[in-house]
Amino acid sequence: MNSSASSSHAPEPIWAVVGATGFIGSALSSTLASHGITVRYVKAPRLSALSGDAAGILSEAASLADARQDLFGELEGADVVINAAGLATPSGAETPGLRGANALLPALIADAADDAGVRRFIHLSSAAVQGHRPYLDESAHVEPFSAYSRSKALGEAVLAAREPGTCSVLSLRATSVQGPARETTATLVRIASTPLSSVAGRGDSPSPASSVDALCEFVVSVGLHRGAMPPVILQPWEGATVASVLQAAGGRKPLHLPVWFCRAALKTGYLVSALLGERLHGVLRRVEMMWFGQRQEPGWAEATGNVPEPRVEQVVRAAREKR
Repeated sequence: MNSSASSSHAPEPIWAVVGATGFIGSALSSTLASHGITVRYVKAPRLSALSGDAAGILSEAASLADARQDLFGELEGADVVINAAGLATPSGAETPGLRGANALLPALIADAADDAGVRRFIHLSSAAVQGHRPYLDESAHVEPFSAYSRSKALGEAVLAAREPGTCSVLSLRATSVQGPARETTATLVRIASTPLSSVAGRGDSPSPASSVDALCEFVVSVGLHRGAMPPVILQPWEGATVASVLQAAGGRKPLHLPVWFCRAALKTGYLVSALLGERLHGVLRRVEMMWFGQRQEPGWAEATGNVPEPRVEQVVRAAREKR
């Protein structure tokens, strides 16, 4: 290749992934590399947050000048930054460490991304912030029900409340992400393979279960998009029902339980869990999703034609076959 051709060749884009060694981060790094994107691995700093509101978190972030400078050095030259770090502890207690990882860290990364001239910052949030609502959407409305979902909702609120900079900042609400190497998926396969596998009523309710493959492809689409973005986007539905996910995961048809029984059991369970400091909320939420699922409203992905290929049933079926 001659020198003029070399000089006109555009360099590969650089995307920084904070938390690239975790379940989603490692899968995302592989997907980015397959798209010809250079991945810069960024280790997430360990943070503790004393505040429980957005204003307090922003104040704490402003005081962490050294950590912000360190992140600036890691992010400089990157086109896109993705925050795949945080604590995924649905049954965990409310602690400064949980708020630090899920609320303070996103604010610090957003500030450092502004400093470094990054084009877009994608914060991976969770659809759990909308709690027990009948449907998930891309609105600012949240109904967190546990320490984990409150910390993720606080992270979104902090990003919405900060002074906008040059970097496009958005929260991407991931749904119930499944993958062959995830313990959550292994648990789903174990339950689906037993007589405990069950659904409420006909079992045709939409399931928010999703595949890590589709999530990663969706993140790539979001990062490559050059237009304006809404502050919150939702990982699109993969077309599965609560019954179809269980059948794929367990290789057997689930039991169909009366809807009234399922609702009464959950109501009683949550009351008991509340008396125990929400200790059972995470388990009960998984049962609720297994029985009833949760509908998703079409959003940015559907409006722009950025819906990835559905793969969740193939992923859980593969996890079952690996047992």
